[in-house]
Amino acid sequence: MSPAARAFGTADGLRYGLLGLPLAFVALPLYVVVPHHYASAFGIPLALLGGVLLAARLLDALVDPLIGRGIDRLFARSGRAVLGVGAAAACVLALGFHLLFFPPVRDVSAVMAWLAVTLAVTYLAFSALTVAHQSWGAMLGGDEAQRARIVGWREGLGVAGVLVASVAPATLGLPLTTALFALLLAAGWLAWARSLQPQAKSAAPDDTGAVWLPLRRPAFRRLLAVFMLNGIASAVPATLVLFFVQDRLQAPRTWEPAFLGLYFLCAALSIPLWLRLVRRAGLARSWLAGMGLAIAAFVWTAGLGEGDAPMFLAVCAASGLALGADLALPGALLAGQIQDAGDRGRHEGAYFGWWNFATKLNLALAAGLALPLLGLAGYAPGARDAQALSALTFAYGVLPCALKLLAAAGLYLTLIRPDTATSKVTP
Repeated sequence: MSPAARAFGTADGLRYGLLGLPLAFVALPLYVVVPHHYASAFGIPLALLGGVLLAARLLDALVDPLIGRGIDRLFARSGRAVLGVGAAAACVLALGFHLLFFPPVRDVSAVMAWLAVTLAVTYLAFSALTVAHQSWGAMLGGDEAQRARIVGWREGLGVAGVLVASVAPATLGLPLTTALFALLLAAGWLAWARSLQPQAKSAAPDDTGAVWLPLRRPAFRRLLAVFMLNGIASAVPATLVLFFVQDRLQAPRTWEPAFLGLYFLCAALSIPLWLRLVRRAGLARSWLAGMGLAIAAFVWTAGLGEGDAPMFLAVCAASGLALGADLALPGALLAGQIQDAGDRGRHEGAYFGWWNFATKLNLALAAGLALPLLGLAGYAPGARDAQALSALTFAYGVLPCALKLLAAAGLYLTLIRPDTATSKVTP
């Protein structure tokens, strides 16, 4: 029986989605904790730190499409070949993640070199494992509701991983956090190895142009543009959240796990609600609703200041509800486009290679541009003067809302409005 021929049940979801937990677990420290850790613990200037993060993430992003093509070649051989490469990538990822936080040097230039090398190795292993796992899910196919359910399991368990990661560094310390990640990664891979097997079609091994195939699809280009705008809107506050909490809100560090934990808890709880809305409104309109909720919730951060930590908790809760749509729906839209284009079972890796390229580029731009620009505006960790804090507030609260609004307009104009016009003329 083909994977699409029966419903994707709870056991299927757990076995496939469990790897999403450690992959999301590692993402929070990589993209949120690392910049703050190196700036605070080693005194790295923000401009220099932003440059290294930008270079490492750009390198990672540029190789993602090639990784995707390699994954497609492995799928053409067998699912077991993909699992084997996934096991090797998981081992490298666990080691790189541990080394990243414990440089054996203290000189600024040596610390930056250590950061650059360990980031590059960790990112590459993370990319290979992520692209393989995402492609596996897309190859399972199904209608809109089933595709959303498959992605929902992966991202829902991923949010659980983020919840653990949001409290682990503060409660366990970094050494135990890296050990916990290695254990979760092993459990996720073992569950994935027992999950529902996709049915791949044969792919010509000499089809070197396949890596560019997704970019030749107009529908994918439109979706990718919206995804990138929306992703930058999320990546900027993710990079700056700890700076905002400590310097603008001046909240005790004990509040940080509460902010992050509530945000991701609400995201996890909202995913079933977004999946229910998909059955009524469809994927694109449901995602648009999520963007609107995100803007309405997050715009309030522009008015927050010292002593407003309780109000920021409310913003975190409402923004978390909106995050559920960002997690579950874009990937399901992509899986549908792959299926509609006739590329399912052959080119998922190429699509998700470019998809992850966009994700990494967003994060690279957020760190590589936001941090140096804040430094030029006079902001540094621990700043208390009004001009520096105003720059931080604008970068953290106002700019993301403007970018999210542009993404919502793009989604409506390129995906929703054309579908509405087509439906009106279809007999």
